[in-house]
Amino acid sequence: EVQLQASGGGLVQTGGSLRLSCAASRSTFVNHRVAWFRQAPGKEREAVSSISIWGHTTYYADSVKGRFTISSDDAKTTVYLQMNELKPEDTAVYYCAADRWGTGEWDLWGQGTLVTVSS
Repeated sequence: EVQLQASGGGLVQTGGSLRLSCAASRSTFVNHRVAWFRQAPGKEREAVSSISIWGHTTYYADSVKGRFTISSDDAKTTVYLQMNELKPEDTAVYYCAADRWGTGEWDLWGQGTLVTVSS
């Protein structure tokens, strides 16, 4: 069974950078979309960014445009979220998810990775 492994979170100061990774085990994301979501304490989960693996169509929430970049590796097994110019409001648990069948449903989720941005 394919699983997603999210990693790369940590503690960083305002203005710093982190790169999150979402790796698929034992398979590629073939024909998938992959997205990053985040959930801050006391807030609802929100979509941060997504990418279509083959077409490389990307989406960014307004709050991260120009600061975050989503990409995938050539092997189509790992999706990255490069986060620059981090702000305290970016503090959250970040999750990656995959739409494996192109249905529009995020049917596979990884565990969260905590990002903490100190002011």
